[in-house]
Amino acid sequence: MKKAKLFGSLTLLSGVALTLAACGSSSSNSNSASDVNKLKSSTPEKATKKGGTVTRAIETDTPFTGIFSDELSTSATDSEVSAPADESLFGTDDNFQFNNKGAATIKLDNKAKTATIEIKKGVKWSDGKQVTAKDYEYSYEIIGNKDTKSQRYTSSLANLVGFEEYHEGKAKTISGFEMPDGENGRKVVLHFKEMKPGMKFSGNGYFWESAAPYHYLKDVPFKKLESSDQIRKNPIFFGPYKVSKVVRGQSVTFVPNKYYWRGTPKLDKITFSVITPNSATQAIKSNKFDIAGVINSQWTNVKSAKNVNFVASVPLSYGYLGFKVGKWDAKAGKNVMNPNAKMSNKALRQAIAYGMNIAPVAKRYTHGLSFQVPTLIPKQFGDYYDSSIKPYTQNLKKANKLLDDAGYKKKGKWRVQPNGKPLTIHLAAMTGSSIQEPIIQNYIQQWKKLGLNVKLTGGRLIEFNSFYDKVENDSKDVDMFLGAWSLSSEPSPNDLYSEKAPFNFSRFVTKKNTELLQEMDSTKAFNTDYRVKKFHEWQQYMKDEAFVVPTTNAYSVVAVNNKLTGYSTKPSKSNGNGFPNWFYIGYAK
Repeated sequence: MKKAKLFGSLTLLSGVALTLAACGSSSSNSNSASDVNKLKSSTPEKATKKGGTVTRAIETDTPFTGIFSDELSTSATDSEVSAPADESLFGTDDNFQFNNKGAATIKLDNKAKTATIEIKKGVKWSDGKQVTAKDYEYSYEIIGNKDTKSQRYTSSLANLVGFEEYHEGKAKTISGFEMPDGENGRKVVLHFKEMKPGMKFSGNGYFWESAAPYHYLKDVPFKKLESSDQIRKNPIFFGPYKVSKVVRGQSVTFVPNKYYWRGTPKLDKITFSVITPNSATQAIKSNKFDIAGVINSQWTNVKSAKNVNFVASVPLSYGYLGFKVGKWDAKAGKNVMNPNAKMSNKALRQAIAYGMNIAPVAKRYTHGLSFQVPTLIPKQFGDYYDSSIKPYTQNLKKANKLLDDAGYKKKGKWRVQPNGKPLTIHLAAMTGSSIQEPIIQNYIQQWKKLGLNVKLTGGRLIEFNSFYDKVENDSKDVDMFLGAWSLSSEPSPNDLYSEKAPFNFSRFVTKKNTELLQEMDSTKAFNTDYRVKKFHEWQQYMKDEAFVVPTTNAYSVVAVNNKLTGYSTKPSKSNGNGFPNWFYIGYAK
């Protein structure tokens, strides 16, 4: 599911992902929600024995992309299916702060504007080679070289001295990337243009948190990297397990990585397999899989399942409605706003938001287990979340007035644009679980009440990969779109909504937005009160402008075979990408 390294970076959520959850906000009074609120964040702790096989269901209505590279993948499903083998360089505590218990240590020096990173001796790729300074540099080269077409390059990463020059092809190396002991050493010193307040937290976006096996990938041209067998078929990682077999888009099998730096993992074999969301309930009730996500619309049918422990968490994620108001300029590497875009009128965007009945729909279709979110900063970020902001709730009277005052007059059944031309709004939305279609059709019906002619792009819901292909490439038949993020564990929204962020799919760029984003990550923001104030200002600004309107989030609930122990959703027990670290998972004695 956000940051793709769930903690280290952003990822795109599928239409199923947000309905894979099952939980309510704590204020919910429904029985279903209270059932979930009683669930734990980990399986019961027990002594673990060696051996055994675990099967993991991946509920998706579309094959996974199968790009086994943190630098090239943007799909949360890809991150999940590589979780047993993939691991971040850095360990964190449960508040996502670096603690040097991971594969590498990190030391920040604000005065010198550096981060010194040392990879631990014995941290080895699954082919037995030590992870080196060059492997870390190579991950930057993959992101920065335009031939890879990686979407991970951001203005935040460009805070590394010389990275922008490398990205633009003006330099062959990254000048701010220092390897004091040479390429085969384990030490790296990163030199930054300026230090940032979020740098002590994972997911800050200002430095990369993965490494890429240079010795294994170096002979593949950057242009061919994403489609290469080394990435798609036989990837190597330094996590507890190694990939033994990939059935493209359908399953991945793992066996222990005998070189794993923490020691030998417990299980003999792990298999991740794709199943359709509609068959998830039966799979859980029949104990067909050892681990499977619960789809929240199916919670009441699943909660009495035998021989499982339900583990719950509120993921750092949200769904949203985005409005296309510009284009991505690949040459300039930035978003360019179009003041004449169909959706560039704020009153139209606000009216569309006021037309939606988000909370009642979430309650009806998910037994109260999904919940509306009011802002683009999740509640889990504590003080950074502005609790005074009220979400857009359905108010057809207000919506009609906004449209009337802005000149969107009714001509027969439908409203027309202020210039008198017909107004047809094309909405792109993803396929998902069985509740996806009725939810989207409901919104279209609500907008119809306002005289807004909203049609699905292509006349139907769009498969995940095709959906993001259209959204990322600013397809002409997309005026607005329902997307979802899995977020990073440091609250800065810079990598999602700044001028140079490829993920800013709405393509909005305003002076005020740029100013606020820069202020919240400036050196002044080392003062937490100042940073919190700027976060609140930004949330108020985004609520008013409505370029992106947050919709829902939900607890993520996973059914785990009750013979298993060590499955935890705590950040300190994660693989650094937001998924449990499989090193700790095994069968109880």
